[in-house]
Amino acid sequence: MERLHAEGCEVYLLTIEEKLTEPWARHALTDVYAVKSFHDRRGLANAVAYLFRGKKFDRIVALDDFDIEVGAFLREHFRMTDTGHGDSTARLFRDKLAMRVRAREIGVRIPDFCPIFNYDDVRAFLARVPGPWLVKPRSEASAAGIRKVQTADDVWRRIDELGDEQSFYLIEQMVPGDLFHVDSLCRNGSVIFAEVNAYHTPLLDVYQGGGVYATRTHPRTSPDVAELRRINKHLLEGFGLGWGASHTEFMKAKADGQFYFIETSARVGGANTADMVEVATGVNLWGEWAKLEICRTHGEYSLPPLKQRYGGVTISLSRFERPDTSPFSDPEIVQRIELKNHIGFVLAADTPERVREVLDDYMRRIARDYHAALPAADKVSH
Repeated sequence: MERLHAEGCEVYLLTIEEKLTEPWARHALTDVYAVKSFHDRRGLANAVAYLFRGKKFDRIVALDDFDIEVGAFLREHFRMTDTGHGDSTARLFRDKLAMRVRAREIGVRIPDFCPIFNYDDVRAFLARVPGPWLVKPRSEASAAGIRKVQTADDVWRRIDELGDEQSFYLIEQMVPGDLFHVDSLCRNGSVIFAEVNAYHTPLLDVYQGGGVYATRTHPRTSPDVAELRRINKHLLEGFGLGWGASHTEFMKAKADGQFYFIETSARVGGANTADMVEVATGVNLWGEWAKLEICRTHGEYSLPPLKQRYGGVTISLSRFERPDTSPFSDPEIVQRIELKNHIGFVLAADTPERVREVLDDYMRRIARDYHAALPAADKVSH
């Protein structure tokens, strides 16, 4: 929002009523509007149509996972699909089943999977693919709602629990390994920036096990980086991201050392990923995404000069409402994450070894002195 404002755009925020008091960058906003809910699509269309009577909007930009579908719906309704994703393309960046089908079509390696539509297909999948398996919601965020199941009986029990919601889930082979994320920018259909990062622990383990979250820049000389950039480029260009930012996850399987596509998105990664990428590379993903939106029709775009540093992030729920972070004093700290009942840091150093050393130390101390955990939720609040 701030970058768009600085570039001379009029920026309007549409949110829901319960989020009106959030600390939006109101100094960068021409106006702020709210509706009761984004789930009432007809009411949402009517509200935006009312605004359109007095203002012709040029872009609709979705800021998080849930809003990707909302933005696509509005572009379709107002016939603005030449300025962003319509419903079909948006599904490739929200619907885990659509992602897997498309990835298979373009030759990207994925864990074996099966939609929960036809029970004979599910039985054949369970007979063909050894467990454990993951039963996943098709359109949730992060690891919310994912269940690890060990036996066929457990699978059918979970399917029965889902009732009429079954078709909104899929079942997938669990591929143990190391989880990576590639944070990218695309211009006119081509990937122009891709930074490879590695989670300390796969997100499902953190989300369901209550551990301390951490990620870091992967050493750029590693062969993994070149391979992940290659796969990521093929995937995003094959999915038709077009313009903007993406956060895409891949698992390097322990069994065969191959990379498997897990999921992608048409937005900037959460959990301070953008801050980590910026301190490592000099690229502010949010700001550059804003410039790319403008450059769809106005002017040329070029990346800022790139730095070759290394970044890291660690975050945890804290049993203290406002934890005292003064015992953490290393010069590698570039940001202290200020959230109620959280503790976390963004780090930067000249070598990946130093980032790893500080992260390991901080994670150990956070787990011992600050960490708190909540039961994993089946859904993330919009």
